[in-house]
Amino acid sequence: MGGATTADGPVRAPPGRLDGRRPGGQPGRPGRYGMMDAPVGAGAPAGHRRRRERDVITMHNGPQPTDLGDVRATNRAVVLRHVRDHAPCSRADIATHTGLNKATVSSLVGELIGYRLLRETGVTENRVGRPATMLVLDGEPYAALGMQVSADELVVVAVDLGGTRLLTWRRAFTTLTATAGETVTALAALARRALGRVTGQGRQVLGLTVGVPGLVDTDGTVPLAAALGWHDVPLAADLRKALREPAFPVTVDNEANLAVLAEQRHGGHADIADLVHLTGTAGIDAGIIVAGRLLRGARGFAGAIGHLPLDPAGPLCRCGRRGCLEAYAGLPALVDRLLPDTTQDGPVTDFAPEIERIRALARAGDPTVLTGLAGTGRHLGHGVALLAGVVNPATVLLGGHFATLAPWLLPAALEELAERTVAPGTGGCHLDASTLGGIAAALGGATASLSRIEAGRLPSTTGG
Repeated sequence: MGGATTADGPVRAPPGRLDGRRPGGQPGRPGRYGMMDAPVGAGAPAGHRRRRERDVITMHNGPQPTDLGDVRATNRAVVLRHVRDHAPCSRADIATHTGLNKATVSSLVGELIGYRLLRETGVTENRVGRPATMLVLDGEPYAALGMQVSADELVVVAVDLGGTRLLTWRRAFTTLTATAGETVTALAALARRALGRVTGQGRQVLGLTVGVPGLVDTDGTVPLAAALGWHDVPLAADLRKALREPAFPVTVDNEANLAVLAEQRHGGHADIADLVHLTGTAGIDAGIIVAGRLLRGARGFAGAIGHLPLDPAGPLCRCGRRGCLEAYAGLPALVDRLLPDTTQDGPVTDFAPEIERIRALARAGDPTVLTGLAGTGRHLGHGVALLAGVVNPATVLLGGHFATLAPWLLPAALEELAERTVAPGTGGCHLDASTLGGIAAALGGATASLSRIEAGRLPSTTGG
């Protein structure tokens, strides 16, 4: 079959429009987009045809292509996804496994090779039938950037189309005491250095995505980032201006959303359709994937688990409310409780040495630190239990500094999760530590910056 393909299967074109056939079902000439499927139910009795049409209409939940450009972009995305997941593979392999016909695949592959998104790697004879030319992702001329704003540092990561990391830079920065304007200036300076490096290698930049610990609106404005003291910061617009309106897209997202995308692509969890990443940097947010899709909510504010109230009479949170999860288990609260001497000279602005000190004390068996970590673990387990009761994830991963302290947090967290979850066996929810370290959001931002290409849109001919 030669139509566009979605996750549910080939998209069938309406009679006499996109399919290369006449309304009666007779074959027409293959166009430059390849021969499409016959009209749904052509030649079948009217009753059967109506039932089949109804089945096809209801099986697709998302928006469908409406013109030839959309159909071709959808088909490009199908080819790129198959090569990414199954490389090296041949044109015949793509046609067999995607449902696209061979002429369509040949046309699409030629186009993608022309844009250097795919490349041929030679001929293999270790197969039945004729030798085949194998394909892999190319993308050498391209780079995508991701950045993250953490409690005590800024991070930038660049990847190529295949996800190979080109650079990872971390810059110490007093995020919690800096103004939004100072943070934008520092982000822009770090971004310019990274852009200089990748463009100096002859690469075109496809996009830049920044992760922040807070609510992010659809236009890249941050209505609230309590951990940073931000209110209504137009971060995407300000960063674009600081970078002098670059040719590539500059977008902003919640750090947890980007981190869970990185877990799915780079953290070995591609086979888990229901996945959560809990950030452990400046704040606590949950990046949530449900049935393979990122859960955003009506305005993109889903996942603000750090401000769920555990106890209305609890400690004051930076959001102005009391008893939030973040007030109990957030990084500043954790350091204040376990290392009270650190705040004698003012608020902590560099958390890495303090986390290392806590880990050293825990390894040495310090009873105060062990008790404090167990208490933090119980609060995290309480928060995960609330998530488990609402979205029933298969796996929840502790990220950031939580991952560093996971050996002492997880036992109490698992116990609390089991005690507070109504479903038997914690509803199948598995709690573990992330393996991506402190760069998950930046890595996810770089991955997100590839989304336009992975959706089948071709790179612009202008440089980034």
